[in-house]
Amino acid sequence: MNRLRNFGFLLKEVSRRYVLRFEQRAQEMSMTLPLCKVLAYLERNEGVNQSKLAELTSIEPMAMVRILDHMEADGLVERKDDPVDRRARSLYLTTNSKPALDEIWRIGDLTRSETFAGISKSERAVFLNVLDRLHSNLLLLEAPLGESAPAAPARVSAPKPAVGKRRSRRQPGK
Repeated sequence: MNRLRNFGFLLKEVSRRYVLRFEQRAQEMSMTLPLCKVLAYLERNEGVNQSKLAELTSIEPMAMVRILDHMEADGLVERKDDPVDRRARSLYLTTNSKPALDEIWRIGDLTRSETFAGISKSERAVFLNVLDRLHSNLLLLEAPLGESAPAAPARVSAPKPAVGKRRSRRQPGK
């Protein structure tokens, strides 16, 4: 079987199962994935407007309005007038959001720990480096159709084993 041929399917399935596991844990705390995404993105992007937050989280703008209405009613976020655009409202977390954010990060840590069980720190590092490079390659290809996409990045060779370390005798792909 050509494992590389099924790469996209595997990546999607791993992502689906990872998100499902996170959602199961979040639901135990009466949180939804969209709420978690909004809080996490807003923590890193305080002061953005609803439309930008919807874009960052890949949540439809109308759904974002409903989520923010509920969050504002629960005292997790507040909307303030945008100093630059009179039509826009900037979003800020309240101190009430801290316990929810702490729980989100705890759930994320636990889910990640479960997912990486049996995988060494060095294997994790290599995996995350490769994933970052794949992400960068795909970002370069996002030129609108009809425009020429930038040249693909040069191939980067796999890291060489550290001196004094033995290579695994397992065959690749096993």
